[in-house]
This record gives sequence, structure tokens and C-alpha cells, in this order.
Amino acid sequence: MAQTGRNGPGPRHVAIIMDGNGRWATQRGRPRLFGHHAGARRVREIVEACPALNVDYLTIFAFSTENWKRTQVEVAGLMSLFRRYIFKEMQDFVKENVRVRFIGDRVKLDRKLIGLMDEAEAMTAHCTGTNLTIALNYGGRDEVARATKRLAEDAAKGRLKPEAVDEETLPKYLDTCVLPDPDLVIRTSGEARISNFLLWQSAYSEYEFIDTLWPDFTAEEFARLTGSYGLRDRRYGAVTA
Repeated sequence: MAQTGRNGPGPRHVAIIMDGNGRWATQRGRPRLFGHHAGARRVREIVEACPALNVDYLTIFAFSTENWKRTQVEVAGLMSLFRRYIFKEMQDFVKENVRVRFIGDRVKLDRKLIGLMDEAEAMTAHCTGTNLTIALNYGGRDEVARATKRLAEDAAKGRLKPEAVDEETLPKYLDTCVLPDPDLVIRTSGEARISNFLLWQSAYSEYEFIDTLWPDFTAEEFARLTGSYGLRDRRYGAVTA
């Protein structure tokens, strides 16, 4: 855990719910996918800002398990965007020493997209700079359910004693098992809800709900939010003198 008290270090791990792409496009009289493309371009700027801000881990919410409820046109457009984005950006991420991971249930995704995700993870596995995690077909409840199933299977096979299960056990089965919990979660677009994102991991995260639509979110605003994090009183249930 981070040090308790004010004026502490900035967040090591920032997670972002990138909301507002559709509204951004609608305000400009353009189709929703126009906003998603603008939002994808914004990701690069925020990733590039991380080293100077000492943010080692950046996790972004790209597509939720609930987003399948959107129109077929929008979902198909998003899947095409994800394929193009991964293909286009991976070489640059390797050059910039960015390690890429994906979390979420891949079963429902098409084979070409899954192949590109696997390739991106393999290509950047040696990178030691910013850790970029992309949540794709991800839902916090779904993640916990899948983790619990794997835990139960290990218990049934005798690899895990039921009495040994505690709050330190389940995280080892989560998609994020190799990542630290997020220190700061940012949601853009003015909505004040967490939308099933990193439910277990964000138990003690700090939150920032801002009005800025994601395509308008700048590196300067990112720096301001990470800077204000150090001014928060992080007690983790304790009482300061």
C-alpha cells in the first residue's frame, strides 16, 4: 500500500474509464464511431505522458461485457477499430518500451482479434517501461466469477485447501494477478459510476469523476489529476494522529 498521509507520492497505477466518445461525436454532428476513433488517438498521448508522471501502470477500459448491447453497427465498428489499433500501434509500443497486456474474457472475440492480442503481448513481453493494460470484453463481476470458478476447480482437485482461502487468495486468480491494484481511477464524461470496472482491485482506490469527454482529455489534465492524488489523505481505515 502507498504511504499514509498527505503530500505523498503520485499514483503508480492509474486506471481510466474512457467515457464520452459517442457524445463527443454527436455534439459535432458525426456518427458515434467517429468519436471512438478520436478516443483511440487520445490513448497514445496519455500513454506517452506516463513516464514523466512516474505512472508505471496504465489500465484503460476499452470495451465492457455490457457493451455488446449496443447496435450491431457500433459493435462491429469497434471490433474493427480494435484490430486496426493493435496492428498499427504495436511496433511503436515496442520502440517506446511499452508492455501491453489485455484483460477480459476473450472467448466471445473473433479469432483475428484474439490473434492480434496474443501477438501484441508476445511482442512487448520484454518491454520494461510503461505497463499498458487494455480491458477488452471485460466486466468486474464476470472476472470475479471466472476467478472463483478456477479457484473452485483447484480446490476440487486438491491443489488448494478450502480453509486456506482468504482475501489474499482470490487476487491470484484474477485477470490482473500480475498487476498492482490501481491507486487512482479516473472516469471522464461527467458520469459518477464505476460501471463494473475493477471491482475487487479498486476497493481502496481514489476516484476522480470529471466532466471532460474522453477525446478532449489531455496530458495536461492527466498531469493535474495525478498531481492532486498526492494531496489526498490515504488512511486505509486507520486514524491519523
